[in-house]
Amino acid sequence: MNPHHHSTLWLLESQLAPYVDAYTQHLIECRYASHTTDYYLASIAHFAHWSTQCAIDVQRIDEKMVQQFLNEHLPYCDCAKPVHRVRHDLRAALGHLLVLLRTNAIIADPPIGMAPVDEELRRFNDYMNHVHGLAPRTRSQYLCIIHRLLFEQFADHPVVISAITPDNVRKFVTRQSELCRIPASISATISALRGYFRYRATRGDLVHHLIGVTSYPANWQQATLPKALSSSEIERLLGALEHEGPSARRTEAIVHCALDLGLRSSEVANLGLDDINWCAGTITLRKTKGHREDVMPLPAATGHAIANYLKFERPQTTNRAVFVRNIAPRDQPVGPDLIRKSIRQAYARAGLPYTRSHLLRHTMASRLLAGGSSLKEVADVLRHRSLNTTLIYAKLDSRNLAAVALSWPGSVS
Repeated sequence: MNPHHHSTLWLLESQLAPYVDAYTQHLIECRYASHTTDYYLASIAHFAHWSTQCAIDVQRIDEKMVQQFLNEHLPYCDCAKPVHRVRHDLRAALGHLLVLLRTNAIIADPPIGMAPVDEELRRFNDYMNHVHGLAPRTRSQYLCIIHRLLFEQFADHPVVISAITPDNVRKFVTRQSELCRIPASISATISALRGYFRYRATRGDLVHHLIGVTSYPANWQQATLPKALSSSEIERLLGALEHEGPSARRTEAIVHCALDLGLRSSEVANLGLDDINWCAGTITLRKTKGHREDVMPLPAATGHAIANYLKFERPQTTNRAVFVRNIAPRDQPVGPDLIRKSIRQAYARAGLPYTRSHLLRHTMASRLLAGGSSLKEVADVLRHRSLNTTLIYAKLDSRNLAAVALSWPGSVS
């Protein structure tokens, strides 16, 4: 007998009973394994038992109610066994329940903040998105920082920029810096503040005195050499990709995209089947950091790795993304985090002491310079908006640096 059978009876006798079939079908469509479906049904059965005891109407179920169940009931749960108490499963199962109930208009969508600070942050987000074209991740980071500043200053009252003083900003930066592991991490806070105050300047506010007190920590540009893999390390990395195992071909294709094309993790994750022109041997990048489309030649090794993944390992799916999830929820593209994780695992398999996926992009630029490419050509391949961004690689251009180097005093010229 299913070990969760008795607790599932709680579900069938609760207000959630009419939605059990739809919930199960939702999990099947997401291609969850049958045992996972059983765990999730047992999880919402536990929630249904608790909500019934508390006389909570189904229309009142939301994120706040889920948190109350997890934080207030679960640690002290004395419900009769068998009952599912695994917090991770409960949170995931209830997340799917909220999606289902909202899809069927049983419960309302999450409330949109209407406080003055929320309205201000929405306008600032629109400005960052439509005027500066900042990436969603950057906008989210900046919004969290500015929310802390504004909420400390105004709470639920209207936002009045003229009420913020330079001393307020200094104290805020000091408090934020205490949360940073290294001094340079405060740069994100400074960038967010300067971006917000410049936004307010476009609306006619006098904020120059506030911008003036937001200075970046000392960080000498071009002070260090960009790290790159050596030729022997590249061979070790590529050699480590030739193994049999789960997601081996996907990892190989991901590493080649980063190493041969210099793609960022987000660009690899966003690749679509329609972006590859096999006949012309090109690949089109549509969702880039620069918000533009770029067509690049598809190297033979990269194309071969992607083709092997598509033919022999990629799950059957209607999703048009190149790289898709192997586990539920399936039929979904992978995210940048999984791209970075795959590259970290490839480093570890090769016995290399690295973790950053961006290292492969630096390696690609270094190989171009070593092969005789100019900085302008490197900038074009890396899709930098400004040539200044590419100048750091000038210090790796050994061929041209040797031509202008002066003889060491006292040496034979």
